[in-house]
Parts: sequence; structure tokens; C-alpha cells
Amino acid sequence: MASKTRHTKDSDLGRSATVILLIDFINPLAFDGADEIAAAAVEAARATAALKARVLADGGRCIYANDNYGIWRSDFIDLWRKCQDLKGPSATMARKLKPASADLTVLKPRHSAFYGTPLNLILEQLGARQLILTGLATDNCVMFTAMDAYLRGFRLWIPENCVAAESREVHEQALAHMRRVLKADVRAFRQRKE
Repeated sequence: MASKTRHTKDSDLGRSATVILLIDFINPLAFDGADEIAAAAVEAARATAALKARVLADGGRCIYANDNYGIWRSDFIDLWRKCQDLKGPSATMARKLKPASADLTVLKPRHSAFYGTPLNLILEQLGARQLILTGLATDNCVMFTAMDAYLRGFRLWIPENCVAAESREVHEQALAHMRRVLKADVRAFRQRKE
């Protein structure tokens, strides 16, 4: 006889049709090409911080999806602390995008935030229908995540100013591909004037 999964009040995530996904922003930038992406990454983090605030104010949820850097015992908050203690772009991004207590996290072993993670189960529990993808890099982890999200039937918004790549050309090519093939909205996020 199959048993039913017992859900406690603490396991109830609530419902949210819109989820903003922050991909690899919490990042020590210790890879080939980090110098080329750093400035664009900081600008994308600034725009994403404002977008995250709006999404949360409108009742959406936030999920951080980050590389585990091959350390299977890694912890997201520990990674965030290490990045905020660094100097330069890594620290700036970590401070701008400090996780809140209600934010969710997944550590990913590969490029897509869906691959080898519980992300799809979390999104199902939330009742998510639209994903807003932000982060690094437009032509890599963001694109792989977008492809997997598209295959699962999510509507996609990938604001061009909330993602970054190692060059403007690569960034624009990746956005054009996602707009054409994945039917993603890639229009920039515009802050409301107060």
C-alpha cells in the first residue's frame, strides 16, 4: 500500500504563478573569462536587485540557482558569505543580491538549474507558470536553464539587462536565439519612476 507524503505547515511554500530565478550571481568569478564578464555581471546584478524587489512586492517568489563548484557538501549561505567577503565584483553582486529568509535555493551540478536539482518539484509545488531568468551567463547557464524551462511549458521572461555574458556580441546572439526558438520575452526590465 502506497503511503501519502505528509506535508507540515513549514513545507507549504504557498502558491506563486511567477518565480524569479537568479542563476549563478553568487559567484567567486574564478574561471576563464571572468574578467570579461565582471562589469556586465555587476550591472545585471543591480538591475536584478530592483526586479527581484518588484517581483516579491507583486507576490512572486525568488529562487537562487547556483553552481556547487564540485563540492557536494557545499551550502548556499556559506557560499554567499564567502563571496560577500571577497573584493570586487563578486562581493558587489553578493551584497546587492543578499538572499532573504523566504527565498529558496538550489545548488546545481551542471549548466541547467533543472539538471540534477529539485527545481521542477519546487516550481510545481509553487504552481509557477512564468519564470523570469536572470544571471550568468546569457549564452551558457541561463540558456541551458531556459531550454529546460521551455520544454516544461513555462512562459519565459529573460530581461536583457538582468543577464550577462563575456561579450556584447555573444549576449545579443544568445538573447536572439532564446527569443526566436524558446519564444522568450527578452525586453529589458525598466524600473518604475517614483
